[in-house]
Amino acid sequence: MIKITKPKFWDYKRRSLISILLLPLSLVTLSIIFLRKKLIKKKNFKIPIICVGNIYIGGTGKTPASITIAKELSNIGKKTAILRKYYSSHSDEHNQIKNYFNNLITCKNRSVGIKEAENKGYETVILDDGFQDYSIAKNLSIICFHQNQLIGNGLILPSGPLRENLDTLKNANIILINGKKDKNFEEELLKINQYLEIFYAHYKPENIDEFKDNELLALAGIANPENFFMMLEKNNLKVREKLIYPDHYKFSKVEVQKIINKAHKKKLKLIMTEKDFFKLKEFNLPQINYLKVSYQILNKTSLINKIKKIYDKVY
Repeated sequence: MIKITKPKFWDYKRRSLISILLLPLSLVTLSIIFLRKKLIKKKNFKIPIICVGNIYIGGTGKTPASITIAKELSNIGKKTAILRKYYSSHSDEHNQIKNYFNNLITCKNRSVGIKEAENKGYETVILDDGFQDYSIAKNLSIICFHQNQLIGNGLILPSGPLRENLDTLKNANIILINGKKDKNFEEELLKINQYLEIFYAHYKPENIDEFKDNELLALAGIANPENFFMMLEKNNLKVREKLIYPDHYKFSKVEVQKIINKAHKKKLKLIMTEKDFFKLKEFNLPQINYLKVSYQILNKTSLINKIKKIYDKVY
């Protein structure tokens, strides 16, 4: 499989020559978005639709946020389903969700999936992704960012990593930033939509002690692999070599065995992301180790209380 990873110039704070040359294509992207918003008619549904989405193309923590919110709503008695549009290459995320939350619906058409949820008696659907699906009327939209990337170079695909420009946040309700408080970024967002409520979250490593006495070969096949490597180094783990693969990369068993052999030869312990682990779990290889993390939302009670208001307003 060809390895195509995210272009580095997407996250340069200053716009590169490549990004400037690609601007005409970004204008085409913006034109398509504009037409879709104008021409596509929104569908309303009988149950609340909560969208956990992003405008930065990947690695913002949508899926962990969706799982956390779904579990919290279930805990207060709301029968909740997570809905993802089906892509055969995204089985890693499907398996990751199922490991933590049973009620997952996958479908090629989100509207069909929501109807399925209604028919099964669910009281809420959480769209894990789908902010750019203009055919669905959402009752609440939560947009995720990661502090390490935020909006990258601020440009639209393919000049930059944004699926839409920041003005689209006028249609959002809550911002969830994975990382430390950033007052400047908050102010930038609030200029666009003064009613946005901003919350923060972070990943907490749960099994870090398993790796502290080892030299490591670290593997990451996610949208922003540097975020994983930075977490390892922040926790004083000895990363001696890094392997980077594209997000949703489909490994073969032979390929994985070669990586294991490489680690063994260099006397390194293999460590990978949880998402990568769920790609490789089916191979049943004992040498596959992953960093287990929990997604911690600061002021989580306040966030859930904001979400609960949709039941008072609409249903």
